[in-house]
Amino acid sequence: MTTPGRTDPDVLVVGAGVVGLCCAWFLRRAGLSVTVVDRGEVGDAAACSAGNTGFVGTQGSAPLAEPGVPATGIRWLLRPESPFAVRPRLDGALLAWLWHFRRHCTERHARAGFETLLALKQRSLALLREICAEDELAGTLTERGMILACHTEQGYAKARRTIPAATARGVPLRELDRAELARLEPGVDFAVAGTLLNEEGAALRIPAFLVALARALRARGVDIVTGAEVRDFEVTGRRVRAVRTARGELRPAEVVIAAGVWSAACARMLDVGLTLQPAKGYTVTLPAGPGTPTRPVLLSEGKVAVMPLGDRVRVGGTLELSGLDTSISPRRVDGILHTARRYLPALDTGRRLDVWSGLRPCTPDSLPLIGRADGYDNVSVATGHGHIGMGLAPAGGRLLAQLVSGAEPDLPLETFALDRFRKGIS
Repeated sequence: MTTPGRTDPDVLVVGAGVVGLCCAWFLRRAGLSVTVVDRGEVGDAAACSAGNTGFVGTQGSAPLAEPGVPATGIRWLLRPESPFAVRPRLDGALLAWLWHFRRHCTERHARAGFETLLALKQRSLALLREICAEDELAGTLTERGMILACHTEQGYAKARRTIPAATARGVPLRELDRAELARLEPGVDFAVAGTLLNEEGAALRIPAFLVALARALRARGVDIVTGAEVRDFEVTGRRVRAVRTARGELRPAEVVIAAGVWSAACARMLDVGLTLQPAKGYTVTLPAGPGTPTRPVLLSEGKVAVMPLGDRVRVGGTLELSGLDTSISPRRVDGILHTARRYLPALDTGRRLDVWSGLRPCTPDSLPLIGRADGYDNVSVATGHGHIGMGLAPAGGRLLAQLVSGAEPDLPLETFALDRFRKGIS
C-alpha cells in the first residue's frame, strides 16, 4: 500500500486502471502535477485491466451495436457460448441502456462508430509505440500481426467484405491463403473456412504493461496511492474543493474520474449520471501446446480472442450484462472453450491454469465518455472504453489531458460527451 504524497496536486485521477494511468501519463507530459488514487492495487486480479488478452492495434473497431444484433440477441441469450448475454432483471438503468443500444443498431450509427473507434485505435497504437519505447516499458508491446479466423463460409464472406473499407482507411487487412497461414503458424490446425491478416494487430503483456506504466509514472513524479477508495467530495458552488478517500483528504485543482465501472458510482456522489453498464468478460489461461498459435487470433463469429503468452495461452470472450456481479459461470467458461476448440481443434483446454472474470464499462454506442461533468468547472470523466479499453486508452487519455490543459483536442470532444444519450445527440 502506497503512502500518500502531495495532497494538493493540479489533477487528481480517480482510478489506476489502464485508462486512469494513460490520463495521468499525458497530464504529466502536459506539465501538471498528478496524483492517482485507486481502491485496489495496480494490476491486481480484481482490476478490469488485469486479466484480459491485451489486444491493441487497428483490428476490432466495429461497435457492438450493429444492424442485425437485436434479431440475433434472443438466440444468443439461450446459448452458453454466445458472445453477448443479458441477465434479465428489473433495473431502470439497464433498460435505458438497452433502449439506447437498440437505437444504435443501424447502418448509419455503425458506420460512424467504426470511423471514430478506428481513429482512436490508430492514434492509440502510435502512442503506445512511443510509450513502450521508454526503458521501463520496453518489451511490453508485441507487434506480430493478428489473424482473423472465420469458421463458416458466411462469416468468411462477411469478413472479406470489410477489406476495402479497412484498407481505404489505412488498415493493412488482407486475405491469407492456406499456404501462407501454414507458413505463419506451422503445425497449428485451423478448422476454418478462411483467414485474414491484420499486420497492425498488436498486444500488450498484461499485467506487466500496467505495472511498468505505474513505475514509469512514479519515476516522473506522479503519486499513485492504492487502497484509497473515494468516499466523499466537498463541493462549493461549481467546484470540488476536496476529495475524501480511505487514505486521507486531497485538495486538487482538477478531478478526473477514470475508475472503470466504478466511475458511475463515483459520479453519482456528485449527482452526475453516466449511461454506463458493467459488462462481464472472462479469460481462461491454459498451458501452451503444439496446437497453440504463436500470434494473436480473433475467432470471428464466436468473438473469442486467443492470446499466446509463451508457455501459456489466454482465451477470452463474452460480454455479459449482469450488473456488478463478478462470479464465474462455469457454463460461460465452457462455452468460450467450446468455441475455441471449434476453430483450433488441437488446442488443449483440459487443464485450466487460471479462470478470471472482470467488469468492463460499456456505453450503448461503444464510444467512451470523455468530457466535463455537467454542473462542474473542475470535474472531468474518462470511462466507457468497454471491451477494447487497452486499444483506446492512450488516445482517450491524451484527449482528456488536452481537455484539462486547454490544448486543441485530437478529435471533436462532442463525440464523447457525457450527456449525449440524454440529449439525443449520439
